[in-house]
Amino acid sequence: AAGMFLRLLSDTRWRAANPKWRRMTSSRRSTSSTAEPHPASLPAQAQVVICGGGIMGTSVAYHLSKMGWKDIVLLEQGRLAAGTTRFCAGIVSTARHVSIELKMADYSNKLYQQLEQETGVKTGYVKTGSISLAQTQDRLISLKRIASSLNVMGIPCEIITPKQVAQLHPLINIHDLVGAMYVPEDALVSSASVSLALATAASRNGVQIHERTSVSHVAVQNGHVTGVETDRGQIQCQYFVNCAGQWAYELGHSGKEPVNIPLHACEHFYLLTHPLKEPLASSLPTIVDPDGRIYIRNWQGGILSGGFEKNPKPLFTEGRNQLEIQNLQEDWDHFEPLLSALLRRMPDLEALQIMQLVNCPESFTPDMRCIMGESPTVQGYFVLAGMNSAGISYGGGAGKYLAEWMVNGYPSENVWPLDLKRFGALQSSRTFLRHRVMEVMPLMCDLKVPRWDFQTGRQLRTSPLYDRLDAQGARWMEKHGFERVKYFVPPGKDLLDLDQSKTFYKPDWFDIVGSEVKCCKEAVCVIDMSSFTKFEISSTGDQALESLQYLFSNDLDVPVGHVVHTGMLNEKGGYENDCSIARLSKRSFFMISPTDQQVHCWAWLKNRLPDDGNLTMEDVTWKYTALNLIGPRAVDVLSELSYAPITPEHFPSLFCKEMSVGYANGIRVMSITHTGEPGFMLYIPIEYALHVYNEVMNMGQKYGIRNAGYYALRSLRIEKFFAFWGQDLDAFTTPMECGREFQVKLEKGMQFVGQEALLEQKQNGVYKRFTMFILEDHDTDMDLWPWWGEPIFRNGRYVGKTTSSAYSYTLERHVCLGFVQHFDEKTGEELVVTTDFINQGEYEIDIAGQRFQAKAKLYPFSSLFTHRRRKDEVELSGYQRE
Repeated sequence: AAGMFLRLLSDTRWRAANPKWRRMTSSRRSTSSTAEPHPASLPAQAQVVICGGGIMGTSVAYHLSKMGWKDIVLLEQGRLAAGTTRFCAGIVSTARHVSIELKMADYSNKLYQQLEQETGVKTGYVKTGSISLAQTQDRLISLKRIASSLNVMGIPCEIITPKQVAQLHPLINIHDLVGAMYVPEDALVSSASVSLALATAASRNGVQIHERTSVSHVAVQNGHVTGVETDRGQIQCQYFVNCAGQWAYELGHSGKEPVNIPLHACEHFYLLTHPLKEPLASSLPTIVDPDGRIYIRNWQGGILSGGFEKNPKPLFTEGRNQLEIQNLQEDWDHFEPLLSALLRRMPDLEALQIMQLVNCPESFTPDMRCIMGESPTVQGYFVLAGMNSAGISYGGGAGKYLAEWMVNGYPSENVWPLDLKRFGALQSSRTFLRHRVMEVMPLMCDLKVPRWDFQTGRQLRTSPLYDRLDAQGARWMEKHGFERVKYFVPPGKDLLDLDQSKTFYKPDWFDIVGSEVKCCKEAVCVIDMSSFTKFEISSTGDQALESLQYLFSNDLDVPVGHVVHTGMLNEKGGYENDCSIARLSKRSFFMISPTDQQVHCWAWLKNRLPDDGNLTMEDVTWKYTALNLIGPRAVDVLSELSYAPITPEHFPSLFCKEMSVGYANGIRVMSITHTGEPGFMLYIPIEYALHVYNEVMNMGQKYGIRNAGYYALRSLRIEKFFAFWGQDLDAFTTPMECGREFQVKLEKGMQFVGQEALLEQKQNGVYKRFTMFILEDHDTDMDLWPWWGEPIFRNGRYVGKTTSSAYSYTLERHVCLGFVQHFDEKTGEELVVTTDFINQGEYEIDIAGQRFQAKAKLYPFSSLFTHRRRKDEVELSGYQRE
């Protein structure tokens, strides 16, 4: 009843504030809603059709119309804001782990603050602040890491004591708390009202809004959106935006060209109470108690409290769905653990009268991050959905970034962590989604220490060597659905203990990875890297070379057998992909890219390669098992297994040769390891994988061979200052900013995508610079470890964030990689970053609020430095540069 009252109130306010709507509805008869005539006929065509009138759809419409696009139609199958938005708890919180989510929430908060003034529609915006509670030291560390990020972004935030919590919110029981994080500018809104305010502004800007109009499917021709079929006729359009919330998955699969949108709904419960005897002040801070799995906010003098239980209930798995979301069935037994946590946190509520238990659907995604962006298979089909219970926090910012993406071709921030193309078709299995969301929903509150892994939906994509490696003690992580080895547990170690160790400090696998690194440096190791994305591009004439020369920044017209490291850049010079390309023949190329590039890279190339029957591109990821043979003795192992000479004269660096290894032929061997260490990559036709692996391991025994995993690889590549795409490089990072000018063909007079942007940077300088930091006063055993995302300070001023870090077993120090920027002290304007600016600063890295001194370098240490030394003997400034 309460929810319905809010809903009706919001409806009335919006329609009263919107003269266009008043005109359209003046002729409505006062009959039941199903018999209502439609307010206006649908237009025959539009530039953009948006499906979904919740917070996401209205936000996209608002921002597109603000950016000058007017020919927009928004369709809603029921009434505006009648889906998940209607039941949203209305908490706008900026306390987020992922940087882009934090920026979206901050923008949303600022937008909602002025929306009422802009539109005349009351949004219920109240700046209450929020307090996130910590019952354990680990939770407090997690909050301190978030607080560091908030502070450098200019969002007020402080870590407070339990006593200060009691002062801010007298009803909270503080006896089991160790601290908390207070964000004073977090707010509360009526989410339905915010949606209606955005719709009002969009409508005034020319957007047509049609309620009670269902989209049946999207028409596609030649891979492009051409129109939308509805229950009231067809609309031709160039762009379609799927903001259908929990219905987005079904809508994506409704057309002949399916668009995979991996999300699944779960039941989400919260409690509404009658006002207290002394009604709660509207300005009382919202409480988030992640260890108790609950949130608590003021609601009309009483409270609204919900949470994320450990045993969630997936919804609508049989395809039954409602037109508009009604309050689902109450389930007090299911809510009991959350109610107990609420009463422990606020004991005075025992006598409080409960108004109702609300049960509404909420959509979750496989990795707890929302879904945004253009479909990889259908051009002009955009998606914004799967908010993981943070729709009102992200609504404003997500709508803004998607509108920028549509209008400009790219958003103003790096949104790769949210991009639809991070998923493949494999994540769209209904069974996978059902099982994964049952894990994801409890994880909303679970402590997320570095390097945690999902447990559901595993062993989906595996190398042929999986069972063989597993039997030897492999510990697994997953990337893009592919199982990859973290490290190998030696015989005799307590496996269970190791698997369950979770910490922000020195991890239990420290010595294991150290011994793998040592073997890579001194003998030879094998790492299974089969998950790499692998494409073959070939043509009957010169079409392949000509096309790739334009799409890639390095010169690919090299002799057959050479390997080129190159970027696939966008118009701004940023890395859409970072890859290695081997020229197999005059007309054939073999391209190796990061694992999570499989969908993105394919779509990028497919949309840009000429439509020429003589030019073919094939995804051969599944055809080859990739073994990385790293170490000084790799050459000895390979020499004994192949008749081909492997000496540097016959097999120079960055070379590719097809060879026999053991009984197997057709093995593509490349003299590259992606770590800066000597060795070879072996690309093995999948049916020979087990044979070649066994041969390599048997032959390598006398050279001290052993298996290794990705953690060792990470340590090796970071101490060698190797940047990886998706961690260090992204669509906003250029080769000039990360010291890779030598991988760009600027001097060769050839045109390529991103060339103008790079020439401009070469002339004017760069505004950020990829830098290596060695922590100097950091105790590996006792201090918190850096992982990524830590703020970097130069002479006490914030200049950037780390992008990745690892312990260097060679230097016996932590090494962080990150970007340094230069802001004018008075105006905050971005200035050019010079070598002198980098070299003349005193640096600190902030780890959960504690700053550690760091030495900055623009070049890696010499590979000559191979033997271990004690920390007090290491004079870091004296090493030779490569």
